[in-house]
Amino acid sequence: MKHIGIIGGGVIGLCSAYYLNKAGYRVTVFDKNPITDGCSFGNAGMIVPSHIIPLAQPGMIAKGMRMLMRPTSPFYIKPRLSADLLRWGWLFYKHSTPEHVERSIPALRDISLLSKKFYQELARTDGLSFGWEEVGLLMLYKTALAEHEMAEEAEVANRAGIEARQLSGAQVQELEPNVRVNVRGAVYYPGDAHLNPGQLIRSLVAYLKKQSVTLLEGQEVTGFGRSGSRITSVRTPGTEHSVDELVIAAGAWSPGLTRLLGVSLPLQGGKGYSFMVRNQQPNIRVPAIMLEARATATPMGPDLRFAGTLEVAGTDLSVNMNRVRGIVNSIQNYYPELPADLPDVSKVWSGLRPCSPDGLPYIGRMTGFENLTLATGHGMMGVSLGPATGKLVADCIGNRMPELEISAFSPLRFS
Repeated sequence: MKHIGIIGGGVIGLCSAYYLNKAGYRVTVFDKNPITDGCSFGNAGMIVPSHIIPLAQPGMIAKGMRMLMRPTSPFYIKPRLSADLLRWGWLFYKHSTPEHVERSIPALRDISLLSKKFYQELARTDGLSFGWEEVGLLMLYKTALAEHEMAEEAEVANRAGIEARQLSGAQVQELEPNVRVNVRGAVYYPGDAHLNPGQLIRSLVAYLKKQSVTLLEGQEVTGFGRSGSRITSVRTPGTEHSVDELVIAAGAWSPGLTRLLGVSLPLQGGKGYSFMVRNQQPNIRVPAIMLEARATATPMGPDLRFAGTLEVAGTDLSVNMNRVRGIVNSIQNYYPELPADLPDVSKVWSGLRPCSPDGLPYIGRMTGFENLTLATGHGMMGVSLGPATGKLVADCIGNRMPELEISAFSPLRFS
């Protein structure tokens, strides 16, 4: 039986383990931290086939520059001398074009819809429970400019086969009978869904352990054994683990691992924050993105999670309370009756989204190696795209025809 090593115990690594185990492989997952501390755990939990426009798009750089000077702004790039950051920024600039957006829309649509289908299957699987709900997503806006931009995005989505409905403020309120919403309007995506990412990770871990998948937590990978173009082992302090195939799914830490193999991977960590309001009554019904604030609100059972910001700051996980204050300040602009107290820093979760420079994930084989597969770079859509990515990884390793065309996600596209 082939032994597959997966580096990374986030949702991408765990979903890869799930589908590789189903395909009959022996699987070991390595993670340098406790698995429940990873980026997936504090995610907003939104499953978003609606998100078909990549982060690299026209106008994004100008928007980002306008936000940089505000300490509470939702977007920030930490100034630092880094050749990797400069390269990433140049590639982002090159891909912020209408042509790139048009090419990316079908790829992001198809992988998102596939992932939602797999989540529906997982939600029916004995032993897995993660608060799956299909009530859609509201893109809330307060200004005429945002209304115009969202009308254009809704038109793009509908043309691509993703249902989008533009709603007035009164129609938004009808969808939220329990909480007052103060907005000009929204675009509603009825096909979106949400889940509790903490429950998802815990559920997958328990399920995989029952299936005899080995989870090695607190095991930092320090190197690899190689024989020509073949990776033969994964090295952790004091131990060498032989592998037949290797999957790197380590999120924002993936470039450090590929560097050990002589491969430069353009990818930056985009730090985000979240915090939970426990037993929120009354609670919202439909997850929402507060557009001007770039913050999110997701009901998770009796609780309510707020999340936001994109802070490009390497692999620094420290909490910048100014950014958290920006999330808090936005809440009552949209939901005047919801609590808007700044949480204690100990209650704030931070995590790094692995951001590729073109806004598309890296999924597939690496040339130059017989047995290396990458699965990273999902940005803010790691949880959303987890199951589809895991299945595509299993297809790659099994040399099976993938469920969809994955050339747009090639890890070699910047080589």
